[in-house]
Amino acid sequence: MPNPDVNPNPGPQPAPPSPQPSGEPERVVARPPASPQVESIKELGQTNVAEYKSEIQCVQIVGQIEGHLVLPPQNKTTKYEHIIPQLVAIEQDPAVKGLLVVLNTVGGDVEAGLAIAEMLVSMSKPVVSLVLGGGHSIGVPIAVAANHSFIAETATMTIHPIRLTGLVIGVPQTYEYLDKMQDRVIRFIVEHANISEQELRRLMFQTGELARDIGTILVGKDAVKVGLIDEVGGLSQAVRYLKKLIAEGAPGPGKLH
Repeated sequence: MPNPDVNPNPGPQPAPPSPQPSGEPERVVARPPASPQVESIKELGQTNVAEYKSEIQCVQIVGQIEGHLVLPPQNKTTKYEHIIPQLVAIEQDPAVKGLLVVLNTVGGDVEAGLAIAEMLVSMSKPVVSLVLGGGHSIGVPIAVAANHSFIAETATMTIHPIRLTGLVIGVPQTYEYLDKMQDRVIRFIVEHANISEQELRRLMFQTGELARDIGTILVGKDAVKVGLIDEVGGLSQAVRYLKKLIAEGAPGPGKLH
């Protein structure tokens, strides 16, 4: 019986590679750079990426807002040292007339989030924010730091007190520092949203709604009802409102308060 691993009718075999002359380094053939279409497929999963020069610039706040400590590599983060230079460039670019901020964030570093919010609210160009998915925790000040804010019907916002993780020194100064930081966040939200401090504190310290924390979850129209967000809407409504502000020559959000 013939060996099953042996082909009884072998076809023409390829010639063996010519041996490399001794003493010469192996030649490496450089690959040509991939075409833009191939790069688009690898990075974005599509062949054509829309290229449209618009007077509206979009900035995304996604994942966890990273502050002074680097988060683990498996975390999807927004780094404030990336966002702040973008905002500076948008403020100086005469071709950009308005800014759309899209949020889908779980929150993160308090000081980094407040820094982004303060940058937004001090811009001279109109800003519109859109909460998609979630705008939780320190994402709330960023969402309200706009001329007008939108939230998707199914998006949520979680309002809760500031928390510390890791080693905490149990002395009165620690709690006083937390109170001061809490007051900074509350003051900013009250100044730039249509909600009173009393109502915001009530939502922030409410018990019985979150399983492992105190606070409140607001879904879509609930955030509008309490005055935290201006309007329920999606992408088309946000872009349309921003174009309206640009056409009217509206100032930045800081000029409105």
